[in-house]
Formats: sequence, C-alpha cells, structure tokens
Amino acid sequence: MIISTTNILQGKEVEAYLGIVSGEVILGANVVRDFLASITDVIGGRSGVYESKLAEGRELAIKEMSEKGQKLGANAIIGVDLDFETIREGMIIVIATGTAVRVR
Repeated sequence: MIISTTNILQGKEVEAYLGIVSGEVILGANVVRDFLASITDVIGGRSGVYESKLAEGRELAIKEMSEKGQKLGANAIIGVDLDFETIREGMIIVIATGTAVRVR
C-alpha cells in the first residue's frame, strides 16, 4: 500500500477513486506518565513519553486507514492528512484521512 500526503504519485496513474478513508485513535495518558512529562517540562527539554505516544497514535491511525482502503480494493491512499487533538485532560486523538485509489 502506497501512502502519500501528495495528490499525485510520480510515475503512477490513478485508475479509480474509491472513496475517503480514515483511521481514528484515542489514546489516554496515565498519571505517572503525566507526572514524569511535567518534570521534563519544568527542567526543559522534550517529553519523550508524549512523543512516543504521538508516534504510536500516528502509526495506529495510518494502519487503520490503510486497512479500510484495502477493503475497498485500493493499492494507494493519496492526499493523506494527519490531525492531532487533545480531548479532556490526558486524552489524545489522532486522525488520519485520505483518498483510497487504485493506481497502475
């Protein structure tokens, strides 16, 4: 499965547009992780815990989107957009959306 943020794949021709597909993941952060991240924030630097949570969410959302595309018969998803939002304290939502296509 080819996944691209662009709307055109160099050297490929779109045979069919199969529809919009998305993957949504909601991740919770626990109290210990929040506490450790707050210490990192106080002393400066990057919060590796939250960065790894965001990376996990991104991978899971893309995987779910890809699986939905495969069910439609797609071999590529173009125009992919990733959104990250916080909902309530300690909850992160990651959404991957794109257009499922069949290319040759």
